[in-house]
Amino acid sequence: MPVETRPQLGMTVAESVPSYPRAPKPAAGAPNVVVILFDDMGFAQLGCYGSDIRTPNIDRLAAGGLRYNRFHVTSLCSPTRASLLTGRNHHAVGMGFLVDLPLAFPGYTGRIPKSAAALPRLLRDAGYNTFAVGKWHVLPRGERSPAGPFDRWPLGMGFERYYGFLQGDTNQWTPNLVSDNQYIDPPRRPEDGYHLSEDLADTAIRMVTDQQHAAPGKPFLLYFSLGAMHAPHQVAPEWVAPYQGQFDHGWDRWREEVFARQIDAGIVPAGTVLTERPPWVAGWDELTPDARRMHARPHEVYAGFLSHTDAQIGRLCDALERLGVLDNTLILLMSDNGASAEGGQHGTVNEHRFSNRVRETVEGNLASLEDWGGFRSYSHYSWGWAWAGNTPLRLWKRYTWLGGTRVPLVVHWPAGIRSRGEIRGQFCHAVDVLPTVLDVCGVEAPDAVDGVTQQPMDGASFTASFEDATAPAARQTQYFEMLGSRSIVNGRWKATTDHVARGVVDEEELMTGSRDFAADHWALFDLEQDFSEAADVAAVHPETVRRLQEVWLIEAGRNNVMPMSEGLTDRIGAIVPADYSPGNKAVFRPGGSPIFDESIPNLSFGFRMSVEAEVAPEGAQGVLLALGDWNGGYALYAVDGLLRFTLCPAGDPVTVKASTPLSPGRHCLSVTFSPDGPGGELTLACDGETLGSATMTVGVPFVMQHGGAHLCLGHDRGFPVCDDYVPPFPWRGAIHDVTVETPVLGRSPAADVRAALHAD
Repeated sequence: MPVETRPQLGMTVAESVPSYPRAPKPAAGAPNVVVILFDDMGFAQLGCYGSDIRTPNIDRLAAGGLRYNRFHVTSLCSPTRASLLTGRNHHAVGMGFLVDLPLAFPGYTGRIPKSAAALPRLLRDAGYNTFAVGKWHVLPRGERSPAGPFDRWPLGMGFERYYGFLQGDTNQWTPNLVSDNQYIDPPRRPEDGYHLSEDLADTAIRMVTDQQHAAPGKPFLLYFSLGAMHAPHQVAPEWVAPYQGQFDHGWDRWREEVFARQIDAGIVPAGTVLTERPPWVAGWDELTPDARRMHARPHEVYAGFLSHTDAQIGRLCDALERLGVLDNTLILLMSDNGASAEGGQHGTVNEHRFSNRVRETVEGNLASLEDWGGFRSYSHYSWGWAWAGNTPLRLWKRYTWLGGTRVPLVVHWPAGIRSRGEIRGQFCHAVDVLPTVLDVCGVEAPDAVDGVTQQPMDGASFTASFEDATAPAARQTQYFEMLGSRSIVNGRWKATTDHVARGVVDEEELMTGSRDFAADHWALFDLEQDFSEAADVAAVHPETVRRLQEVWLIEAGRNNVMPMSEGLTDRIGAIVPADYSPGNKAVFRPGGSPIFDESIPNLSFGFRMSVEAEVAPEGAQGVLLALGDWNGGYALYAVDGLLRFTLCPAGDPVTVKASTPLSPGRHCLSVTFSPDGPGGELTLACDGETLGSATMTVGVPFVMQHGGAHLCLGHDRGFPVCDDYVPPFPWRGAIHDVTVETPVLGRSPAADVRAALHAD
């Protein structure tokens, strides 16, 4: 093997001694690393954790490796991902909340600092190839457009290749995709069988296969971050069909059955108490027959979605086996938080409705039941199923009760772990993943990266537990905070507040608990005796409660948790604006890619969109501009010569139509929205002459699509906004420019917060 030597240069090659370049190379036998990250998947939803949802491929990984039953996360998406990638607590790297609302406070900037170099950068510098496929969501609002900056995009954080989506969720049928640093269209249409999870698996397999062909034996890191099981719950009907009728007995009995299997399998210790159903979650037997039918269907869809995702993981593992690298690949499979209750008490066929505070009803959901999980849905099940999905734990995502923070962790590494099918009970956390991976790979964490001194790691390696079921936990103390919900683990003890977060209307109105930091009750649990956080012993050990409160304050101060918020609306003045905000007027011209929605002025307080366009001699036909789809969006278009504009806030379209056809030639075609009360007036015009108007009973939401959207000029893509046309439906004629103008007003703080709460 060439080694680096001091060059000796002569007149000829024969008289010279070459100097070979020396690239970093991992230690002999260093494993590959695959991190599989689910989204919004609860503690009890995998087959190997007690569920009757079929996940044979994940179960096979568990049978050949380890299951951890005390693995913890932050209870929300962006914060957990930042902790996992950096080995630091979420507030310590500016990720105290979602990147969609970056704030000018150190713990909430949404910007991972250069003093916390991420796992891909550390492994890349050590000689690994690094790939990321799937959801990112650690890139702050204001940095997600094609103008960047790109230093917090996946490639800027140390990955060499990236394929996926940058925001909190996306339509599984028509995702907003990015390849490396560029937005792209999906490779196929949903009508042709496209589904995002399959596309992500295809890409991950291709990346690893290409890498192993080019550099056989070179270790790699694959960060496989699925959009599943986050809303929208979408999957082809053939995956849902096997579950028809399976959940008709409801969440109460389903939870009891899961709990019994957990005890039998040892995933939950004997003697664990099954926590009680919260009083604001309806008992299944209390529901009407129609309500039971309405609630059962979304869980069938969720189950089919999970089984379909498991199949993609199976395809990836099969590919690793074919390549001969599976045995020496460390696979870590986990979720970013517990099951999500953001569907509220009834669930929703379109999550944009719920986040815009449009109330759901049993009757309304029944009318959409056949669409659930399909092309016309953006669905989310009800909080009854979220509660059951976290069996035997309390509550769900966004809270620091165990239902939000304790999730599955499956570890599989045949070449490095002799134990098979065993359970590990050591306390560990997302911040411990990076130190564990570095430990396994033989990589030292550097003191400085690119000349920037690195902040201390908060996590610690738990590799000692791989072979020793009795090894002590690597750490004894971990704080938690999310939206004012707080808890602290210190040795055997856990203290948890009863604080209720704001931003989800059903929780605000129905949940019991404190809405005032000063009045919060700190419950105390002995985790050595109480696996499920069932018995509050605060009254018996008041001195322990006081001590843990002090420990929490110390940890909070050290990690930049303050200032806390009871709902974020009190922090609106601290939102970090984009460096190049669109302001209240923007002009767009054809010739580029579709326009990122954050480059468009906020339409919530009224707008005027005008298009300078040529109408062809054959008459007006096609899309002038379009953003989003029938789940939320708008389009200005012409059908058979007649101009139309459809505005579809949260899936409820309103269309204003012209009654006379447009004449050939150049025109200024416009639509105006004038707010009035909860709704407003839409007016369609040609060259300033009114062509039609329509009344809206609701306003324009702050965001049309949780996962982001793009404004198309002269055509549409993906799903349409309404059934008047089928994309791409190109404009027959020329478009010169599009102008979007809004009143000179501030943004809507409440809408901003609500939209962000549901974009994770």
